[in-house]
Amino acid sequence: MSSNNEELISEAKLFFETYKKEIGESIRKGRKVIFINFEDLASNSPVLIEALIAQPEEVLQLLETALEDTGLIKNPKIRFNDLPKTQNVKIRTIRANHLNQLIYFEGLVRQASEVRPQVVNARFECPSCGTVISVLQIEKKFREPSRCSCGRKGQFRLLSKTMVDAQRLVIEESPENLTGGEQPRRINVFLNEDLVEPYMEEKTTPGSKVRVLGILKEVPVPLPSGAISTRFDLAVESNNLIPLETTYDDLDISEEDERQIQELSADSELFKKLRNSVATSIWGYEEIKEALVLQMFGGVRKVSDDGTISRGDIHLFLMGDPGVAKSVTLKFISNIAPKGRYIVGMAASGPGITATVVRDEFLKGWSLEAGAMVLANKGVVCIDEIEKMGAEDRSAMHEALEQQTVTISKANVQATLSAQTSVLAAGNPKYGRFEPLQSIVDQIDLPPALINRFDLIFIQRDLPNLEQDDKIATHVLNMHQMNEVKPEVDQDLFKKYVAYAKQKVQPKLTKEAVDEIKNFYVKMRKASLDGEGKSISISARQLQGLVRLAEAHAKSRLSPIVEVEDSQVAIRLTNYYLMQVGYDPETKTFDIDRFSTKISSSKRSKILLVKDSIKKLEEKFGKQIPIDELRVEMKDMSDAEFEESIEKLKKSGDLFQPKQGFIQDVQSR
Repeated sequence: MSSNNEELISEAKLFFETYKKEIGESIRKGRKVIFINFEDLASNSPVLIEALIAQPEEVLQLLETALEDTGLIKNPKIRFNDLPKTQNVKIRTIRANHLNQLIYFEGLVRQASEVRPQVVNARFECPSCGTVISVLQIEKKFREPSRCSCGRKGQFRLLSKTMVDAQRLVIEESPENLTGGEQPRRINVFLNEDLVEPYMEEKTTPGSKVRVLGILKEVPVPLPSGAISTRFDLAVESNNLIPLETTYDDLDISEEDERQIQELSADSELFKKLRNSVATSIWGYEEIKEALVLQMFGGVRKVSDDGTISRGDIHLFLMGDPGVAKSVTLKFISNIAPKGRYIVGMAASGPGITATVVRDEFLKGWSLEAGAMVLANKGVVCIDEIEKMGAEDRSAMHEALEQQTVTISKANVQATLSAQTSVLAAGNPKYGRFEPLQSIVDQIDLPPALINRFDLIFIQRDLPNLEQDDKIATHVLNMHQMNEVKPEVDQDLFKKYVAYAKQKVQPKLTKEAVDEIKNFYVKMRKASLDGEGKSISISARQLQGLVRLAEAHAKSRLSPIVEVEDSQVAIRLTNYYLMQVGYDPETKTFDIDRFSTKISSSKRSKILLVKDSIKKLEEKFGKQIPIDELRVEMKDMSDAEFEESIEKLKKSGDLFQPKQGFIQDVQSR
């Protein structure tokens, strides 16, 4: 051992004497890993810091040797909680001059291989000069050093090899760190030992935001001929990996936080304050903001004895005219919600939304790469311009929306991924402006089955209104003057309040709350029976949505039970949304067929009348029916209704026009 190494070990032992408390805590937890704050080391031993920056791998080994020599712990592992800002790099700026340096960066986990035992490091000795060379083992083939610093090539003596559990992560730059049209860069990160233990593996699933501290290594690229290319890949041998992004369930709540939360929950104006703290840059839309608050809290997830899952997450759909702040709303929610994701329909694909299978060079096989719905597990995914997604891409969402899983079967990979995700989607009408007299499915290019999976649907219209326009203008201009409207509940406290509610509160339905929802449901269904068109005003899917909304409101009060007032809020919001998208002006009743199918019940009744009349006229005229004769038969129907019914039957393939002025039933051919 050189005198310099002896000096560094002595310095390290002196430092560990001051670090006995932290070491003792690790020992009591049964860990061999000691976490060190860089600042603590810097304040005690500048000499160690200087050496660590210059030769991180060698100094880390010396630190572990010194710690073991103290007799406090055997076979320890040193990991750093932080590094100086001078060692912070962006993934795209990593270059050859960073090789063998201790660096740190942040990014998103895009891929994660399985955890496998393997040789991760081998130590060789140079017979000529005695230098010990560590070689990171990344490939399938065991790799020896290519040369020593003294110039020697080959014939190195193997001193030791380390076999541990290992895992490869692909870390991608975070979108917020990109500018312009930059494409996110990626880098391989290799984890081992305690960094791949089950509790850590849960925090490094695809989509997790992490900070990586480690030493940059070069990885030789083998050529098809078996030789080694002159070009090398870069990879990071991780010293520590710190999760930066947590779900509501993982947020730490201090005693002071809990005191503030309890104080806020006792406020009689609580729900109003929470509502007014959502997207303060947007004026109005109180009902939508209330729904967004409830979406963040969510209902109670239930699993029945037969394995059937009833989701607790609430899905919302905003449809409206251009310029009504839909995108701003989605951006706000994606930023405030843990594990929030914002995607745009035009730029999204089915695999990008759900999951796909990619080639894994580490395992020489296939691995899963998660899409937005999986990445936002236990969070919120915001999909803007959803109508611009391809039909196949939208169909991939059906399972995730209702079952909250993503099942994939590709390249011999069979997997079901968790997607317990709330969806907030926004879309624009086909022809620029929303037309209230038309059904929602006629105005947006989405299948009814997908629309029907949203718990609440809101229409945002841009209509001239003197009083309202004055308030909007004042609000917007004040924002431009930097006179920001402060939220009534601080954003950090808001997050922790929601987290506390989701962690601690699982409200149960009371009989009174159930009766309130039941009476509303039965009343709405009775109105359907009494109506002439026999429309369906509300279905069991809306009933389940009512329960979720009521549970979410109870959570917002930190109440262990769902009371009548919670049910009333859920009913009020459901009524509001049904009035917007389910009210049929023709029958003056609610009709969910206006958005769950392409034809309302009143229009469907008229279509059936036309079909019946055609059957009757066939007895008189034969297969080909004169349109004029059919019009006489349908004299009680307006011209517009008659023409619309004929066009619907043509589009559905029930009727065709054999010649000018005649129509024929397809079944009569």
